[in-house]
Amino acid sequence: MALFETARLLVRRFTTGDAEGFFRINGDAEVMRYIRPAKTRPESDAFLQENIHFYQEGSVLGRYAVIAKDSPDIIGTFSFLYLDGGSGFHIGYALLPVARSKGYASEMVIAGVAYFFEKTDHPSLYAITAPLNTPSQKVLEKAGFSYRGTTHQHGEDLQLFYIDR
Repeated sequence: MALFETARLLVRRFTTGDAEGFFRINGDAEVMRYIRPAKTRPESDAFLQENIHFYQEGSVLGRYAVIAKDSPDIIGTFSFLYLDGGSGFHIGYALLPVARSKGYASEMVIAGVAYFFEKTDHPSLYAITAPLNTPSQKVLEKAGFSYRGTTHQHGEDLQLFYIDR
């Protein structure tokens, strides 16, 4: 099921048939550097099932596959998840190295923000990044996010960004 599309990208729910593409992302230490530790194949397969079971009809919450329309391969992930403590929602994304420096991150974040505000009544959307992840911070700023300060999420201090409706 497609969540949203851009001119070059399709963002859709993961399926059980996506195990290889899901592992290419979640098992890659470079891709996961600022997100979480890379997963082994069995860990990735279990995480895929967990994510598939997380989807709920009518909800934007979840992790989604990102596919370039000119290829059938999964090139990244996109997500809407709760901030720790349930104080709001945050946007997340990751791209394989071959998909970087093509403007895909900005394209999916801008479209994802529009989708979030169209499909929910939440007044704000957040994003969190590791302090050293300046490329991601630039993507967020380009998409209209503003820096809010630091937050303690997932057991570490992270940079917090937000965008209002």
